[in-house]
Amino acid sequence: MSKIDTLVFDLGGVLIDWNPNYLYSKLIPDAKERQWFLANVTTPDWNEEQDAGRSLAEATELLVRRYPDHEASIRAYYDRWTEMLGGPIHETVEIFRELKTRGHLKLYALTNWSAETFPVALEMYEFLHWFDGRLVSGEEKTRKPFPEIYKTLIERFGIEPTRAIYVDDNERNVRPARELGFIGIHFRTPELFKEELVRLGVL
Repeated sequence: MSKIDTLVFDLGGVLIDWNPNYLYSKLIPDAKERQWFLANVTTPDWNEEQDAGRSLAEATELLVRRYPDHEASIRAYYDRWTEMLGGPIHETVEIFRELKTRGHLKLYALTNWSAETFPVALEMYEFLHWFDGRLVSGEEKTRKPFPEIYKTLIERFGIEPTRAIYVDDNERNVRPARELGFIGIHFRTPELFKEELVRLGVL
């Protein structure tokens, strides 16, 4: 194995706790009704279009036209978006801090995130400024798991994939990184992530 010199983090689910239920448990108290709304109205596929560059206004109006009876709940998705953030995943942030302090790895972020909401996260979370570089899907007009965003990451930051780790809580997004030569880690818990970094000799 080549000497590892780079680690690329996903953000949501790895360093930042994001869950629409944090907001919608307040708006739709009935669990079955809430589950239906999140699975059928503000779906993950719909949200990912914003991650790929669609504007929040266009996305919102699209759903309001389609589901007019749910207008208030639909508009809340981005009007009250920060209420979906549960805060930092502190144990992973501490791993990040230790790696940053050691200074032996280049540290990057590759995130599926709307270009309109990411600046809010930058203001909220100081550790997002620790990276040597960040690639935000909404700014690139494409997203994971499409191969082009990984190739952009490699080219922009001069990464040699065979010397790099990529970590993501979504296995779907880890696979393309592995296919390009990265050491892929499917994030489950901070503890297991730390164990894997120790095994790889970077922590």
